[in-house]
Amino acid sequence: MRRFTAEQLRTFATVVEEKTFEEAAPVLGVSASAVSQRIKAMEQACGQILLRRSNPVEPTDPGATVLRLAKQIELLTVESERELTGGDQARRLAIASNSDSLATWLLDALASVPRDERIYCEVHREDERHSSALLRSGSVMGALTVDPQPVQGCSVEVLGSTRYFIAASPDFIDHFFPGTEGVPYMLTEHRLREAPVIQFERKDIMLDDMVQLLAESHGLRPQTQAPRVYIPSSTQYYRSVLLGMGWGAVPDLQAEEALERGELIKLVDRPIDIPIYWQRWTIDSPALQTLTEAIRATAHDRLRQ
Repeated sequence: MRRFTAEQLRTFATVVEEKTFEEAAPVLGVSASAVSQRIKAMEQACGQILLRRSNPVEPTDPGATVLRLAKQIELLTVESERELTGGDQARRLAIASNSDSLATWLLDALASVPRDERIYCEVHREDERHSSALLRSGSVMGALTVDPQPVQGCSVEVLGSTRYFIAASPDFIDHFFPGTEGVPYMLTEHRLREAPVIQFERKDIMLDDMVQLLAESHGLRPQTQAPRVYIPSSTQYYRSVLLGMGWGAVPDLQAEEALERGELIKLVDRPIDIPIYWQRWTIDSPALQTLTEAIRATAHDRLRQ
């Protein structure tokens, strides 16, 4: 196999980022035909298909390896230029974060990176149970994940845990789980079937844990057929629970004051603790190390240790 040139690797990464050959062409300053020829030359050199010609294009499994290589070389090239010339070239780092971390503490970590480092992040929002796939594909250089097993070519460290409480608003409880004198609320299997639950998105498997814990804590069978309200935003998910649109699991970092004021009521005393890991490429990059230190320090202050 012939080695890819720097031009080919930049072309490949640009096509993936821009989604089509046509969109990548003006970024690279060449025609779409020239872009296509470069990708074909790469595939002929390695004897494998690297891109699915869909709309948008998608890397194949071998293409994910090439994308990761292209992004690593791009970052290391910029780092070397800074070291050799004493310049202040900007570094762009793509990372993946779950929505709750992004809404509660990750922005504080990113903001703590010194401005003169000129490190700019492209944050991909992805469920923490699926974010490691972005590392495998080469789309990101680091990811917040619940997976303690490192992706090939990555290191992993535990940052702490995000704590969730199953809760609902008082008016929601009065309507769907009315209690009796001396009993603030009462759950039955019928009531659980009728009461809507807030779900972050359709692939959010945390809902199964929520339903199981809520039912078992009240001696009931899990009711998986309850109406579901889909709110694909951490901030708006929390607000929808606060507004009484359904019951759900809210991070204590968001809900602590509302729980203290009685604006939300715990339906289960026992919390759900989700460990959060930081996985990152194992390359010698000062920018990635600086970002890692900022994430580690902020997580230590904000997450449960």
